[in-house]
Amino acid sequence: MSRLQVSQRVLDLPPYIFAKLEQMKSDYIMSHSDLIDLGVGDPDFQTQENIVRMMKEQLDNPDNHRYPSFKGEKELREAISRWYKTNYEVELDPETEILVLIGSKEGLAHLPMAILNEGDYALVPDPAYPAYLSSIILAGGIPYFMPLTRGEKYFPIMEDIPQGIASKAKLMFLNYPNNPTSVMADEASYAKAIRFAEKNGTVIAQDFAYSELAFDGLKPLSFLSVKGAKNVGVEFHSFSKTFAMTGWRLGFVVGNSEVLAALAKVKSCMDSGVFKAVQYAGIEGLTGPADALEAMKKEYSVRRDLLAKGLNRLGWDFDNPGATFYFWVKVPEKYNMDSIRFAEYLLEKKGIMVTPGIGFGSMGEGYIRIAINLPSHQIEEVLKRLETL
Repeated sequence: MSRLQVSQRVLDLPPYIFAKLEQMKSDYIMSHSDLIDLGVGDPDFQTQENIVRMMKEQLDNPDNHRYPSFKGEKELREAISRWYKTNYEVELDPETEILVLIGSKEGLAHLPMAILNEGDYALVPDPAYPAYLSSIILAGGIPYFMPLTRGEKYFPIMEDIPQGIASKAKLMFLNYPNNPTSVMADEASYAKAIRFAEKNGTVIAQDFAYSELAFDGLKPLSFLSVKGAKNVGVEFHSFSKTFAMTGWRLGFVVGNSEVLAALAKVKSCMDSGVFKAVQYAGIEGLTGPADALEAMKKEYSVRRDLLAKGLNRLGWDFDNPGATFYFWVKVPEKYNMDSIRFAEYLLEKKGIMVTPGIGFGSMGEGYIRIAINLPSHQIEEVLKRLETL
Protein backbone atom coordinates (compact mmCIF):
# COMPACT_ATOMS: atom_id res chain seq x y z
CA MET A 1 0.00 0.00 0.00
CA SER A 2 1.41 3.41 -0.94
CA ARG A 3 2.12 5.91 1.80
CA LEU A 4 -0.36 8.76 2.18
CA GLN A 5 0.89 11.98 0.57
CA VAL A 6 -0.44 15.20 2.05
CA SER A 7 -0.27 18.53 0.23
CA GLN A 8 2.84 20.69 0.36
CA ARG A 9 0.66 23.46 1.81
CA VAL A 10 -0.15 21.31 4.82
CA LEU A 11 3.51 20.42 5.20
CA ASP A 12 4.39 24.12 5.06
CA LEU A 13 2.05 25.01 7.92
CA PRO A 14 3.86 25.98 11.12
CA PRO A 15 2.99 24.07 14.30
CA TYR A 16 -0.17 25.53 15.83
CA ILE A 17 0.95 26.81 19.21
CA PHE A 18 -2.40 26.22 20.91
CA ALA A 19 -2.35 22.56 19.89
CA LYS A 20 1.05 22.24 21.57
CA LEU A 21 -0.30 23.98 24.66
CA GLU A 22 -3.24 21.59 24.78
CA GLN A 23 -0.85 18.64 24.69
CA MET A 24 1.34 20.20 27.42
CA LYS A 25 -1.77 20.73 29.51
CA SER A 26 -3.00 17.18 28.96
CA ASP A 27 0.36 15.70 29.89
CA TYR A 28 0.59 17.80 33.05
CA ILE A 29 -2.88 17.07 34.44
CA MET A 30 -2.34 13.32 34.09
CA SER A 31 -0.12 13.50 37.17
CA HIS A 32 -0.97 16.86 38.77
CA SER A 33 -4.10 18.57 40.09
CA ASP A 34 -2.80 22.10 40.62
CA LEU A 35 -2.77 23.52 37.07
CA ILE A 36 -3.59 27.18 36.58
CA ASP A 37 -4.13 27.80 32.85
CA LEU A 38 -3.37 31.34 31.66
CA GLY A 39 -2.63 30.20 28.12
CA VAL A 40 -5.54 30.14 25.67
CA GLY A 41 -7.71 33.27 25.58
CA ASP A 42 -11.11 31.73 26.29
CA PRO A 43 -13.23 33.98 28.55
CA ASP A 44 -14.24 32.34 31.81
CA PHE A 45 -17.54 34.27 31.92
CA GLN A 46 -20.87 32.70 31.03
CA THR A 47 -22.74 33.96 28.00
CA GLN A 48 -25.13 36.62 29.26
CA GLU A 49 -28.57 35.36 30.27
CA ASN A 50 -30.66 37.32 27.77
CA ILE A 51 -28.68 35.82 24.87
CA VAL A 52 -29.10 32.28 26.21
CA ARG A 53 -32.80 32.92 26.79
CA MET A 54 -33.24 34.16 23.20
CA MET A 55 -31.44 31.10 21.88
CA LYS A 56 -33.81 28.80 23.76
CA GLU A 57 -36.80 30.63 22.32
CA GLN A 58 -35.44 30.47 18.78
CA LEU A 59 -34.77 26.74 19.00
CA ASP A 60 -38.53 26.15 19.11
CA ASN A 61 -39.10 28.03 15.85
CA PRO A 62 -39.14 25.48 12.99
CA ASP A 63 -38.22 28.21 10.49
CA ASN A 64 -34.79 28.33 12.13
CA HIS A 65 -34.17 24.66 11.40
CA ARG A 66 -33.75 25.31 7.67
CA TYR A 67 -30.73 26.54 5.73
CA PRO A 68 -29.82 30.15 6.56
CA SER A 69 -28.90 32.89 4.11
CA PHE A 70 -25.30 32.72 2.87
CA LYS A 71 -24.89 36.41 3.74
CA GLY A 72 -26.48 36.10 7.16
CA GLU A 73 -30.06 36.83 8.17
CA LYS A 74 -31.27 40.26 7.13
CA GLU A 75 -32.34 41.14 10.69
CA LEU A 76 -28.83 40.48 12.00
CA ARG A 77 -27.17 42.47 9.22
CA GLU A 78 -29.49 45.39 9.93
CA ALA A 79 -28.70 45.16 13.67
CA ILE A 80 -24.97 45.18 12.89
CA SER A 81 -25.44 48.25 10.69
CA ARG A 82 -27.20 50.13 13.49
CA TRP A 83 -24.62 48.96 16.06
CA TYR A 84 -21.76 50.23 13.90
CA LYS A 85 -23.44 53.58 13.39
CA THR A 86 -24.04 53.97 17.13
CA ASN A 87 -20.63 52.75 18.26
CA TYR A 88 -18.32 54.06 15.54
CA GLU A 89 -20.32 56.54 13.43
CA VAL A 90 -19.71 54.37 10.37
CA GLU A 91 -22.47 53.92 7.79
CA LEU A 92 -22.83 50.37 6.42
CA ASP A 93 -25.19 49.00 3.78
CA PRO A 94 -26.65 45.78 5.25
CA GLU A 95 -27.01 44.28 1.76
CA THR A 96 -23.49 44.77 0.41
CA GLU A 97 -21.18 45.83 3.24
CA ILE A 98 -21.93 43.25 5.96
CA LEU A 99 -21.30 39.50 5.88
CA VAL A 100 -22.06 37.12 8.77
CA LEU A 101 -19.39 34.54 9.63
CA ILE A 102 -19.10 31.26 11.52
CA GLY A 103 -16.85 33.08 13.97
CA SER A 104 -14.35 35.68 12.78
CA LYS A 105 -11.56 33.07 12.50
CA GLU A 106 -13.47 31.33 9.71
CA GLY A 107 -13.72 34.53 7.70
CA LEU A 108 -10.09 35.46 8.31
CA ALA A 109 -9.05 31.99 7.13
CA HIS A 110 -11.14 32.12 3.94
CA LEU A 111 -10.30 35.70 2.95
CA PRO A 112 -6.90 34.93 1.36
CA MET A 113 -8.62 32.41 -0.93
CA ALA A 114 -10.77 35.26 -2.21
CA ILE A 115 -7.90 37.73 -2.69
CA LEU A 116 -4.68 35.86 -3.49
CA ASN A 117 -3.50 34.07 -6.59
CA GLU A 118 -0.75 31.47 -6.36
CA GLY A 119 2.49 33.26 -5.53
CA ASP A 120 0.94 36.59 -4.50
CA TYR A 121 2.42 38.27 -1.45
CA ALA A 122 0.45 38.86 1.73
CA LEU A 123 1.68 41.00 4.61
CA VAL A 124 1.38 39.49 8.07
CA PRO A 125 2.38 41.13 11.38
CA ASP A 126 5.03 39.49 13.52
CA PRO A 127 4.07 38.70 16.26
CA ALA A 128 0.45 37.93 15.36
CA TYR A 129 -2.49 35.62 15.80
CA PRO A 130 -1.27 32.42 14.04
CA ALA A 131 -4.36 32.03 11.83
CA TYR A 132 -3.23 34.86 9.55
CA LEU A 133 -0.06 33.07 8.47
CA SER A 134 -1.76 29.69 8.14
CA SER A 135 -4.52 31.08 5.94
CA ILE A 136 -1.99 32.71 3.60
CA ILE A 137 -0.07 29.45 3.20
CA LEU A 138 -3.24 27.43 2.56
CA ALA A 139 -4.29 29.92 -0.14
CA GLY A 140 -0.96 29.53 -1.94
CA GLY A 141 0.25 33.00 -1.03
CA ILE A 142 3.72 34.06 0.04
CA PRO A 143 3.86 35.62 3.52
CA TYR A 144 6.01 38.68 4.12
CA PHE A 145 6.47 39.47 7.79
CA MET A 146 6.06 42.99 9.14
CA PRO A 147 7.97 43.27 12.45
CA LEU A 148 6.06 44.77 15.36
CA THR A 149 8.40 46.35 17.90
CA ARG A 150 7.86 47.97 21.25
CA GLY A 151 9.57 51.16 20.10
CA GLU A 152 7.05 51.59 17.27
CA LYS A 153 4.09 50.82 19.53
CA TYR A 154 3.69 47.46 17.81
CA PHE A 155 2.47 48.91 14.50
CA PRO A 156 4.13 47.96 11.18
CA ILE A 157 6.44 50.54 9.61
CA MET A 158 5.04 50.83 6.08
CA GLU A 159 8.20 52.52 4.80
CA ASP A 160 10.27 49.46 5.73
CA ILE A 161 8.39 47.18 3.34
CA PRO A 162 10.55 46.88 0.17
CA GLN A 163 8.81 48.35 -2.85
CA GLY A 164 9.38 45.13 -4.76
CA ILE A 165 7.27 43.36 -2.13
CA ALA A 166 4.81 46.20 -1.58
CA SER A 167 3.85 46.39 -5.25
CA LYS A 168 3.01 42.67 -5.23
CA ALA A 169 1.23 42.61 -1.86
CA LYS A 170 -2.45 41.85 -2.42
CA LEU A 171 -3.42 41.54 1.25
CA MET A 172 -2.37 42.97 4.62
CA PHE A 173 -3.53 41.73 8.01
CA LEU A 174 -3.81 44.17 10.92
CA ASN A 175 -5.16 43.50 14.42
CA TYR A 176 -5.96 46.23 16.96
CA PRO A 177 -6.53 46.02 19.88
CA ASN A 178 -3.68 43.62 19.33
CA ASN A 179 -3.27 39.98 20.21
CA PRO A 180 -0.75 39.29 21.72
CA THR A 181 0.64 42.73 22.65
CA SER A 182 -2.68 44.37 23.75
CA VAL A 183 -1.87 47.75 22.14
CA MET A 184 -4.40 49.94 20.31
CA ALA A 185 -3.86 51.72 16.99
CA ASP A 186 -4.35 55.45 16.45
CA GLU A 187 -5.78 57.31 13.46
CA ALA A 188 -2.38 58.36 12.10
CA SER A 189 -1.17 54.75 11.98
CA TYR A 190 -4.30 53.57 10.17
CA ALA A 191 -3.99 56.50 7.74
CA LYS A 192 -0.46 55.40 6.82
CA ALA A 193 -1.67 51.86 6.16
CA ILE A 194 -4.52 53.18 4.00
CA ARG A 195 -2.13 55.28 1.90
CA PHE A 196 0.08 52.21 1.46
CA ALA A 197 -2.92 50.15 0.34
CA GLU A 198 -4.12 52.83 -2.09
CA LYS A 199 -0.66 53.08 -3.65
CA ASN A 200 -0.09 49.34 -4.00
CA GLY A 201 -3.57 47.93 -4.59
CA THR A 202 -3.53 46.06 -1.28
CA VAL A 203 -6.61 44.88 0.62
CA ILE A 204 -6.42 45.53 4.38
CA ALA A 205 -8.06 43.05 6.74
CA GLN A 206 -8.31 44.58 10.22
CA ASP A 207 -9.17 42.10 12.97
CA PHE A 208 -11.26 43.98 15.55
CA ALA A 209 -12.13 41.00 17.77
CA TYR A 210 -11.26 42.85 20.99
CA SER A 211 -13.07 46.06 20.05
CA GLU A 212 -15.19 46.19 23.20
CA LEU A 213 -12.59 45.05 25.73
CA ALA A 214 -10.80 48.27 26.67
CA PHE A 215 -10.25 49.83 30.08
CA ASP A 216 -9.72 53.16 31.84
CA GLY A 217 -12.35 54.87 29.71
CA LEU A 218 -10.46 54.12 26.50
CA LYS A 219 -12.34 53.28 23.30
CA PRO A 220 -10.55 51.47 20.47
CA LEU A 221 -10.74 53.17 17.09
CA SER A 222 -12.53 51.44 14.24
CA PHE A 223 -10.35 51.18 11.14
CA LEU A 224 -13.42 51.94 9.01
CA SER A 225 -13.92 55.29 10.75
CA VAL A 226 -10.66 56.55 9.17
CA LYS A 227 -10.95 58.37 5.83
CA GLY A 228 -10.51 56.06 2.85
CA ALA A 229 -10.60 52.83 4.83
CA LYS A 230 -13.72 51.42 3.21
CA ASN A 231 -12.12 51.87 -0.21
CA VAL A 232 -9.29 49.50 0.63
CA GLY A 233 -10.37 47.20 3.39
CA VAL A 234 -12.65 45.33 5.73
CA GLU A 235 -12.97 44.88 9.49
CA PHE A 236 -13.67 41.61 11.29
CA HIS A 237 -15.66 41.25 14.50
CA SER A 238 -16.31 38.38 16.89
CA PHE A 239 -19.14 37.76 19.33
CA SER A 240 -16.76 35.47 21.22
CA LYS A 241 -14.92 38.05 23.31
CA THR A 242 -17.59 40.76 23.59
CA PHE A 243 -20.39 38.48 24.71
CA ALA A 244 -18.42 35.45 26.00
CA MET A 245 -19.80 33.37 23.12
CA THR A 246 -16.62 31.51 22.09
CA GLY A 247 -18.36 28.18 21.56
CA TRP A 248 -21.30 29.66 19.66
CA ARG A 249 -19.20 30.50 16.57
CA LEU A 250 -20.65 33.79 15.41
CA GLY A 251 -18.87 36.76 13.87
CA PHE A 252 -19.09 39.20 10.99
CA VAL A 253 -16.99 41.24 8.60
CA VAL A 254 -17.86 44.70 7.29
CA GLY A 255 -16.50 47.18 4.78
CA ASN A 256 -15.54 47.08 1.11
CA SER A 257 -18.39 45.55 -0.88
CA GLU A 258 -16.16 44.00 -3.57
CA VAL A 259 -14.03 42.22 -0.99
CA LEU A 260 -17.13 40.95 0.82
CA ALA A 261 -18.69 39.72 -2.43
CA ALA A 262 -15.54 37.74 -3.21
CA LEU A 263 -15.41 36.29 0.31
CA ALA A 264 -19.12 35.42 0.16
CA LYS A 265 -18.51 33.51 -3.07
CA VAL A 266 -15.75 31.48 -1.45
CA LYS A 267 -17.92 30.81 1.60
CA SER A 268 -20.83 29.65 -0.56
CA CYS A 269 -18.57 26.82 -1.72
CA MET A 270 -17.30 26.02 1.77
CA ASP A 271 -20.17 26.32 4.24
CA SER A 272 -23.91 26.86 4.53
CA GLY A 273 -23.95 29.76 6.95
CA VAL A 274 -24.63 30.16 10.65
CA PHE A 275 -27.54 28.37 12.34
CA LYS A 276 -30.41 30.88 12.34
CA ALA A 277 -31.13 30.54 16.05
CA VAL A 278 -27.54 31.56 16.85
CA GLN A 279 -27.93 34.61 14.64
CA TYR A 280 -31.07 35.76 16.46
CA ALA A 281 -29.29 35.23 19.76
CA GLY A 282 -26.55 37.47 18.36
CA ILE A 283 -29.10 40.19 17.63
CA GLU A 284 -30.10 40.08 21.30
CA GLY A 285 -26.46 40.61 22.22
CA LEU A 286 -26.13 43.67 19.99
CA THR A 287 -29.44 45.24 20.94
CA GLY A 288 -29.98 44.08 24.52
CA PRO A 289 -28.66 45.58 27.77
CA ALA A 290 -24.92 46.16 28.06
CA ASP A 291 -24.78 45.45 31.80
CA ALA A 292 -23.05 42.08 31.41
CA LEU A 293 -20.38 43.52 29.11
CA GLU A 294 -19.67 46.37 31.51
CA ALA A 295 -19.46 43.97 34.45
CA MET A 296 -17.09 41.75 32.51
CA LYS A 297 -14.86 44.71 31.61
CA LYS A 298 -14.83 45.85 35.23
CA GLU A 299 -13.74 42.41 36.39
CA TYR A 300 -11.03 42.20 33.72
CA SER A 301 -9.80 45.60 34.89
CA VAL A 302 -9.57 44.37 38.49
CA ARG A 303 -7.63 41.31 37.36
CA ARG A 304 -5.35 43.42 35.19
CA ASP A 305 -4.49 45.73 38.07
CA LEU A 306 -3.89 42.77 40.37
CA LEU A 307 -1.52 41.02 37.97
CA ALA A 308 0.25 44.25 37.00
CA LYS A 309 0.95 45.05 40.64
CA GLY A 310 2.32 41.59 41.25
CA LEU A 311 4.52 41.49 38.14
CA ASN A 312 5.88 44.93 39.00
CA ARG A 313 6.75 43.63 42.45
CA LEU A 314 8.64 40.76 40.83
CA GLY A 315 10.48 43.19 38.55
CA TRP A 316 9.15 41.64 35.34
CA ASP A 317 9.11 43.84 32.22
CA PHE A 318 5.76 44.52 30.51
CA ASP A 319 3.46 47.31 29.34
CA ASN A 320 0.21 47.64 31.26
CA PRO A 321 -2.56 46.63 28.81
CA GLY A 322 -5.19 49.18 27.93
CA ALA A 323 -7.30 46.62 26.08
CA THR A 324 -7.79 42.85 25.52
CA PHE A 325 -7.22 40.40 28.35
CA TYR A 326 -3.56 39.72 27.61
CA PHE A 327 -0.23 40.69 29.15
CA TRP A 328 2.81 40.62 26.82
CA VAL A 329 5.70 40.00 29.19
CA LYS A 330 9.43 39.72 28.56
CA VAL A 331 11.07 36.52 29.74
CA PRO A 332 13.22 37.63 32.70
CA GLU A 333 16.88 37.66 31.67
CA LYS A 334 18.00 35.84 34.82
CA TYR A 335 16.40 32.60 33.60
CA ASN A 336 18.37 32.62 30.33
CA MET A 337 15.66 30.66 28.50
CA ASP A 338 13.80 30.98 25.23
CA SER A 339 10.04 31.43 25.42
CA ILE A 340 9.09 27.78 24.93
CA ARG A 341 11.53 26.57 27.54
CA PHE A 342 10.40 29.24 30.00
CA ALA A 343 6.74 28.28 29.46
CA GLU A 344 7.66 24.64 30.08
CA TYR A 345 9.64 25.67 33.14
CA LEU A 346 6.67 27.55 34.62
CA LEU A 347 4.46 24.53 34.01
CA GLU A 348 6.93 22.00 35.41
CA LYS A 349 7.94 24.00 38.48
CA LYS A 350 4.77 25.90 39.40
CA GLY A 351 1.87 24.41 37.47
CA ILE A 352 1.32 27.68 35.60
CA MET A 353 0.51 27.58 31.88
CA VAL A 354 1.31 30.60 29.68
CA THR A 355 1.76 30.97 25.92
CA PRO A 356 5.34 31.18 24.58
CA GLY A 357 5.83 34.24 22.42
CA ILE A 358 7.54 32.32 19.60
CA GLY A 359 4.13 30.82 18.82
CA PHE A 360 3.09 34.22 17.46
CA GLY A 361 6.15 34.64 15.22
CA SER A 362 9.90 35.11 15.39
CA MET A 363 9.52 38.61 16.86
CA GLY A 364 7.67 37.04 19.77
CA GLU A 365 10.75 35.22 20.94
CA GLY A 366 11.79 36.40 24.38
CA TYR A 367 8.19 37.05 25.46
CA ILE A 368 5.30 35.14 26.99
CA ARG A 369 1.59 35.95 26.79
CA ILE A 370 -0.45 35.75 29.98
CA ALA A 371 -4.25 35.71 29.71
CA ILE A 372 -6.28 37.06 32.64
CA ASN A 373 -9.09 34.63 31.97
CA LEU A 374 -9.36 33.29 35.52
CA PRO A 375 -10.84 34.74 38.74
CA SER A 376 -8.79 37.07 40.92
CA HIS A 377 -8.13 34.46 43.62
CA GLN A 378 -6.37 32.27 41.05
CA ILE A 379 -4.32 35.20 39.78
CA GLU A 380 -3.30 35.82 43.39
CA GLU A 381 -2.24 32.18 43.62
CA VAL A 382 -0.20 32.56 40.42
CA LEU A 383 1.66 35.51 41.94
CA LYS A 384 2.33 33.55 45.14
CA ARG A 385 3.83 30.72 43.10
CA LEU A 386 5.93 33.12 41.00
CA GLU A 387 7.36 34.74 44.13
CA THR A 388 9.01 31.41 44.99
CA LEU A 389 10.09 30.57 41.43
